Amino acid sequence: MTKLFSPLTIKNISLKNRIVMSPMCQYSCADGFANDWHLTHYGTRAVGGTGLIIVEAAAVTPEGRITPGDLGIWSDEHIPGLSRIARFIQRHGSIAAIQIAHAGRKASCAVPHEGGKQLSEKQGGWKTVAPSEIPFLESDRTPESLTEEGIHKVIEHFKTAAKRALAAGFNIIEIHSAHGYLLQEFLSPISNHRTDEYGGSFDNRIRLLSEVVDAVKSVWPEENPLFVRISSTDWTEGGWTIEESVKLAYILKELGVDLIDCSSGGNVHNAKIAAGPGFQVPFSEAVRKSGILTGTVGLITSATQAESILQDEKADLILFGRELLRNPYFPLNAAKEMCADIEWPTQYLRSK
Repeated sequence: MTKLFSPLTIKNISLKNRIVMSPMCQYSCADGFANDWHLTHYGTRAVGGTGLIIVEAAAVTPEGRITPGDLGIWSDEHIPGLSRIARFIQRHGSIAAIQIAHAGRKASCAVPHEGGKQLSEKQGGWKTVAPSEIPFLESDRTPESLTEEGIHKVIEHFKTAAKRALAAGFNIIEIHSAHGYLLQEFLSPISNHRTDEYGGSFDNRIRLLSEVVDAVKSVWPEENPLFVRISSTDWTEGGWTIEESVKLAYILKELGVDLIDCSSGGNVHNAKIAAGPGFQVPFSEAVRKSGILTGTVGLITSATQAESILQDEKADLILFGRELLRNPYFPLNAAKEMCADIEWPTQYLRSK
């Protein structure tokens, strides 16, 4: 069997293949509630054979949304809609995960198809928070620097979000600490100019993420996997580096994180990113040398490309983003291409 279609067991969860749906915001909610779009969107990828589906970033507070259309997990009222999705994913042979997130200074924006610019309070926007009073764009409002009390509230919000994810029936949680959102804003010296215990040194800048991991683990079953997504580099001099990501990986592994989802960028609006097919694979390979499992993402579009990454032991999971948007049945097609005999939905057997 090809490695792409080989199983992987992480704690009590066994993935039937190494194909993962990357969390991608749909910007299709009202007040954070999942709806029929989300059920159809994620359900189709489960039917299409994806081994692990990571549901898009769910905001741990209303103010933690990127846009008013973001998914939410800040209220118990969100649980039934999320549970419906998790159950459907699992019923069709996939593993259901959810990413929990806070957008920090990049919050309060219009949805991308309406321009994506930060909304004023008159336009229905809200005040944003960050480690320091540094806006993402010069045209953005200056965010409020989180007080120590505010930081403790953020930690508690991630903890209660994890409780809701468990109640909704998700198998895996991914903590979002990438792409210039709140937790990564604390990691990067570009966005974190604090002089207290949450800023300055490497140990101080990773403190919030470490405390969020501890808080989530206090309510998340030990036997259930926990992932963290990071931006492996800011792609900017003076920012977060791959060397710091590797150092962080050793610490997260010690804290009980099971896999690091290695992305990059997002914290500097004009960063020069050398994007190309598989351009983030070297980050996954470097972080993996710490002994932790890794996932890689970024312009990976074919089964042969994914198989090569796995065979070369540069990652343990392959996260597909745009390719799974274009083709929800990518895994079924990839299996045929690679002569892998996998289970199909009984309803579709006539087309196998």
